[in-house]
Amino acid sequence: MVQVYRADEGGLPSADRGLAYGDGLFETIRAEGAHAPLLSGHLDRLTKDARRLGIPASRGELEKIAIGALGEFSGHYSQHDCEAPWVLKLTLTRGAGGRGYQPAPGMQPNLLVAHSPAPPAPDPRGVCVEFSPVPLTVNPLLCGIKSLNRLEQVMAARALQGPVFEVLMSNSEGHVVEGTRTNIFVLTDAGWLTPPGAALAVSGVMRSHVLSCLYASGEPVHEAPITLEWLMSDRCRGLYLTNSVLGIVPVRNLADQDLPVDNRLATICGSPTKMDKS
Repeated sequence: MVQVYRADEGGLPSADRGLAYGDGLFETIRAEGAHAPLLSGHLDRLTKDARRLGIPASRGELEKIAIGALGEFSGHYSQHDCEAPWVLKLTLTRGAGGRGYQPAPGMQPNLLVAHSPAPPAPDPRGVCVEFSPVPLTVNPLLCGIKSLNRLEQVMAARALQGPVFEVLMSNSEGHVVEGTRTNIFVLTDAGWLTPPGAALAVSGVMRSHVLSCLYASGEPVHEAPITLEWLMSDRCRGLYLTNSVLGIVPVRNLADQDLPVDNRLATICGSPTKMDKS
């Protein structure tokens, strides 16, 4: 069983391995009232990636905690019969203890539960994006995992000032992989293009949702490496950022180059609020 802690009641113990070594995972879950439209996807990823790291946590236990938190905290964001969107954050760590990097056997995982208002909605007319000089290193053993080790993204996110909404990060091979907090989809004459899952530092829940919608709609989708030069060429007919809290965000300007903007991807995918609200 996991030991539950609340951010508003002191948080995790000082000896927690998530604080000491980044030994854990986290999920940021958009909620509307007591419902989180993409909750199932978040729980699936959290459970799967905990298993990859050897952190024992059952999906059923995590779901029970998450649903309880959604019901408890939703009242903070309801006023005059209006439900403001908010974010439930679950941080799962291996627990407290062990000697240095080596975990102790039979450790009890810790789960930190926190909530906060949702960030402002992005400009529906599109956002401005730049390229980051900070390289992104993806360990094949940890690819796709939303772990607590996010220093590269932190360094890159220092450039998010003024009109810059996001910066795109490239790997050592020069392939554009993802943003500091977003995955990317590109519209081309041949269909949709997105970097392959094995190349991603974080494989987003919204990315999975978008891929499912594109496949269900019969849209051609290709997972392939994307170079900076290709992205800046006329073969790019549109660029979209995806994030489970922000949704689908069109890019209108990439490194001072204007891009076409429409709602095509959002129209194909619809609103995740219509999904299962378990």
